[in-house]
Amino acid sequence: MATSESSTRPIVVVTEGGPHIWAIVNAVADRVGPVSVVLENPESKKRLLIGRARRQGWVSAIGQLGTMVLTRLGKRFLASHAERLIAEEKLDTDPRQGQTILHVPSANGPECLKEIASIEPGVVLLAGCRLLSKDTLAKMPCPVLNYHAGVAPKYRGMNGGYWALASGDQGNFGTTVHLVDAGVDTGGVLKQARGRPKTGDTIASYALRQAAFSRDICAEAVGNALAGKLETIDPGLPSKQWYHPTIWFYLWTGLTKRVW
Repeated sequence: MATSESSTRPIVVVTEGGPHIWAIVNAVADRVGPVSVVLENPESKKRLLIGRARRQGWVSAIGQLGTMVLTRLGKRFLASHAERLIAEEKLDTDPRQGQTILHVPSANGPECLKEIASIEPGVVLLAGCRLLSKDTLAKMPCPVLNYHAGVAPKYRGMNGGYWALASGDQGNFGTTVHLVDAGVDTGGVLKQARGRPKTGDTIASYALRQAAFSRDICAEAVGNALAGKLETIDPGLPSKQWYHPTIWFYLWTGLTKRVW
């Protein structure tokens, strides 16, 4: 997308960070205009575990924690695969020199709102950050979009790409950019992209693979927001929220379906 007059208005990305998110940030910067990144502190694992236990029970929460630990270990042992993926897809996965990064405790806190207000952006893109409350959303000075690593609304929540593959729904291995409301990935859909995993991809690398084929839709949605041309589409899909797979489901599905 060529830089237009509207793209001179500031762009903000709110995130916890990560290589796949920096790939999106850098692509938006290249195709639309400079991006200010509001980087929140990761939520503590203890708090996440307690919250999931309250919603789903301790058995499921502990099982999900097991998969998260295994995934983190997998990223270390499969680092060479990630490096090849990054090279093949030409992903720029690190903050660039001169990148504006503003640190805040939480995307859902007053510090985040203060930083955003000082920038006066034309659009805020959420990408891998906490769910924003109704009060926080009401105070946002511009359209708020979300990059979601799953095809919404069918794969809302966590690990959308993995769940599509684990469900035998390879055609919906994809991503969504949508408007943000108070629900979990329930806002109006703006753009979607679909792709395919490649040999060696696992739950540890799906996010990078998805980011690779989602750079265009992120840039297009941000550019449209700046130009005041946001239009939603109806994907015609059922709606369901997904969570991290439990360790026993993950291992069983890997052994029986070869979806890792």
